[in-house]
Amino acid sequence: MTQPSPAEQAFCLAAPVRLWEDGFARDPHPYYAALRAQGPIGWAELAPGVPAYVVTDRRAALDLLHDTKTFSHDPRPWEATVPDDSPVLGMMRWRPNTLFADGAAHIRYRTTLIDAFDLVEPHDLRARVHRAVHLLVSRIGPRGAADLVGEFTRPLMALVFNSLFGLPDSASDRLNAALGKLIEGGAQAAQGEAEYAGYVLELIAAKTERRGDDLPSWLLDHPAGLTPEEVTWQVFLTLGAGHEPTANLVSNALSRILGNPAYYSTLTSGARPVTDAVLEVLHHETPLANYGIHYARTPLTFHGVWIRAAVPVVISYGALAQATEQERGADRHPGDASHLSWSAGPHACPVKQHTLLIAAEAIERLTQWLPDLEPVLPRERLTWRPGPFHRSLTALPVRFTPRSPDQPGGRP
Repeated sequence: MTQPSPAEQAFCLAAPVRLWEDGFARDPHPYYAALRAQGPIGWAELAPGVPAYVVTDRRAALDLLHDTKTFSHDPRPWEATVPDDSPVLGMMRWRPNTLFADGAAHIRYRTTLIDAFDLVEPHDLRARVHRAVHLLVSRIGPRGAADLVGEFTRPLMALVFNSLFGLPDSASDRLNAALGKLIEGGAQAAQGEAEYAGYVLELIAAKTERRGDDLPSWLLDHPAGLTPEEVTWQVFLTLGAGHEPTANLVSNALSRILGNPAYYSTLTSGARPVTDAVLEVLHHETPLANYGIHYARTPLTFHGVWIRAAVPVVISYGALAQATEQERGADRHPGDASHLSWSAGPHACPVKQHTLLIAAEAIERLTQWLPDLEPVLPRERLTWRPGPFHRSLTALPVRFTPRSPDQPGGRP
């Protein structure tokens, strides 16, 4: 085994960049700049006393994502080193699902997810989004003002994903609240994790008793023969991963669109596809900014940095986006898919087309009903939710001409 050089040893003695600070939520760019100044891999803290290596270089990220021999997704050796009340455990602790599995177990879990989501027809998914938008605009439209985060994007995703997973609309608020606490990684993270776990356990118990035309039932009946416990943790992953990042993707896209009237007019007129706006966010303000967590199986030197075992190696999709923006600027084509927001390699997002459809349809349908949306605050005055993992608005207040989806002449 190679040993760390003096320079590599000094690397981990340097003050870590603290991604849990309030300042990171307000403006992550100086933090990413500080990480990138350290080289392709920076030294950071995800929570007080929880260090991590953070990959900020595209080549290093791709090497990591494709190297299944050197790196593992299993966090259990790391878990043994952190307190039980660590606020990031909810997002990082091991569970028997595709995110935390390697090798044959990962292939088995991933295959069941792909097969289940393949049963969701695009026209059916589009109809679910349209129904949810109609319901929410019916609530906010007549008022002429709304918070598009609290009253549209987050409840929209709860409605859409609850319908896919066989839950009623009435359960949406409970899902929203639990996931919000979990992903922020603060003092309420453990409570959010417990609430969300209870939510999923109740769902799987109900589907085990009586199947439906929904994702949990399809997973329970899959030929791979997942146990109810395995299905529980598959749903724990996919319901949360579907709801929270997709809600943030739509919120971030709407904030960028509404802050640029010229851009907004090209979308509402149909001159530019809404998908362009979604891709802009994936390039510049990706909702899951720091994740893709790996662990070195043994200590090694990786891209010039000594990587210890049982220490998280996090991919900073946010820092990668910042680097790409600075290097390529306006030369990048709107449809350019060079971002890594979907990850890459064996663990790349298996349902990105579903996510793109949901996000684009939600934005398009909303702006058809309410074509004169106007932000109440300039974008630089918007506030962002704390946490090391995501880029997520706390609110997006807007005003518009009061309107009901059912009024004559309404669209679509």
